[in-house]
Amino acid sequence: MSKFNASRLSRRQFLGTAAGGMALAAAGPVLAQSKTTLQVLSHKVHQTSLGEGEKDLLAAWKKENNIDVAFTTLDSNPLMDRLFREASLAQTDFSVGFMVDNRPTKQNATLFESLREWQAKDPIEAFDDIAPGLVKGMTVDGKLIGIPVRTATQGLFYNEELLADAGIKTPPTTLEELVEQTLIISKAGKATGMILASDLAVFPVMFARAFGGDFISQDLKLLPDPTAMEQALTVLAGMFEKGALPRSYATNKNEELLTWMQQGRAAFSVLPFARSAQLNSAETSKYPGKIKAIAFPIAQALKGKQEIASVVEAWAMTIPANARDKAAAWKFIKEVSSKKNTLGMAVNGNGPARVSTFLEPELTAKSSVASVEAKVLANARGAFPPFAEAARAQQLFVEEVQLAVLGRKTPKDAVAAILTRVQPLLPA
Repeated sequence: MSKFNASRLSRRQFLGTAAGGMALAAAGPVLAQSKTTLQVLSHKVHQTSLGEGEKDLLAAWKKENNIDVAFTTLDSNPLMDRLFREASLAQTDFSVGFMVDNRPTKQNATLFESLREWQAKDPIEAFDDIAPGLVKGMTVDGKLIGIPVRTATQGLFYNEELLADAGIKTPPTTLEELVEQTLIISKAGKATGMILASDLAVFPVMFARAFGGDFISQDLKLLPDPTAMEQALTVLAGMFEKGALPRSYATNKNEELLTWMQQGRAAFSVLPFARSAQLNSAETSKYPGKIKAIAFPIAQALKGKQEIASVVEAWAMTIPANARDKAAAWKFIKEVSSKKNTLGMAVNGNGPARVSTFLEPELTAKSSVASVEAKVLANARGAFPPFAEAARAQQLFVEEVQLAVLGRKTPKDAVAAILTRVQPLLPA
């Protein structure tokens, strides 16, 4: 080979070398700027409570950890179906999943990481401040599968302006007074007396507990007082027949209740206390400052004899055992669970899982219902305990409730059908 040829690259060699150099140069900045995208499966309320844009509570954390968070949101039951389906795959892109507290069964628990090990390695701030009962609810056979992040304790909301317009001076103190006031409001014609969703057990359970009954007791007894449930369905059916519930009752969904109350289309509803800020927002409500909340009233016969057990729903953050990025998932859970973000979410309308948050001046100054919620929460429990067929049991229950409320079955026949259809689903 000549000296000239040896000292020069061929055109092909030069182009190849140049292309490689440019590829390496381009790759450097891309690698340096690449971010981890954490996929989160949740309800929309979980994403909303963390804020977005300039009000994003996680903005600084995302920047510091070079992490983006991508939410996929679904309504409660579809969300649970999707979460368990994803956790059953060989691997899932969702590294964090929000789970409601009526789903932690022995079978489901096998699909999720044991979080005590992560807590031991990299502990959450003041973990003992998270309500112990909520932590217990996410513990199966000693295995902690979820970190509680949201409580939704149900209260009775009422529009004081609509009540005053109908000549009602004070909110109800008994269930009978509540029913009477919904009828008065409806007859006045300005609004429907009460708006309830038909697709969840929460609402008929609240009415049943007002009579001292329940759907499924904590020891998994179905309809521990069938007469109380029959009384509850009779009341609801009467309200629908007389126009105190809207004609659209059968299709009303949980997410619609907020809008109905904000717009003044209904005078009463059962909603989590944490929704008070949204209900009274000057930006979204036609009645800012006029929508108040009290504990759901008990029947006259039980008033002063016992306290009604309001329904509380709790959500927790889980890591599927087959998740792609468990380390980033735990960082996210740890950050969201901090005292700072628990308070920030509470101010945004999230029911806090930390006991101390209820006492924070920033929350109490903004929430007129914090003290009421704290009292109600002390005696609250889930709509039904967790068991393998809980979702199916709820579906069958609400089907029979709907038939009774719409007048297609007598309350007595609906109660009998609930016993027949749901009993086989309960653990032996």
